Amino acid sequence: MNGFRRNITLEIGRTEDNGIVVTGTMTDRFHDISVECVVDPASLAIREIRADFHRSPTDNCRKAGSRLDLLVGFTVGKGLSRKLNETLGGGGGCGNLRQLLTGALPLAINARAAEGIDDVGEMLDTIHEQLMGTCIGYSESSGTGSGPAFP
Repeated sequence: MNGFRRNITLEIGRTEDNGIVVTGTMTDRFHDISVECVVDPASLAIREIRADFHRSPTDNCRKAGSRLDLLVGFTVGKGLSRKLNETLGGGGGCGNLRQLLTGALPLAINARAAEGIDDVGEMLDTIHEQLMGTCIGYSESSGTGSGPAFP
């Protein structure tokens, strides 16, 4: 495994009806997986979700994609990590899908919070309010002024 490298790419976009599309891809020596999720912009509920296993160590890996239907209707926010562990953990799940969705789905919150804001400082303050209490970076006592400066 010397020199093993894994690349993960996360993106956000919009559907024609303004849904938030979050995508994640993971590639390494053994995997080429993509996951796409459409989130309702008003409620942040997952409307659609699918995964494609272009390359995986076994054909059984693809079976984990069928469990994604259990996430439809779930609202992205507090409890997301727990829900992903319940859905994609254990012998019937997939840690790689869980990792991709753990990184990708919170982008829907950022996209909604930052919509229509061009000023970076205002955007960070708005995102801070939306994510308050979800991690130490967005605790009540922290502020955007204590982090790195953005141009």
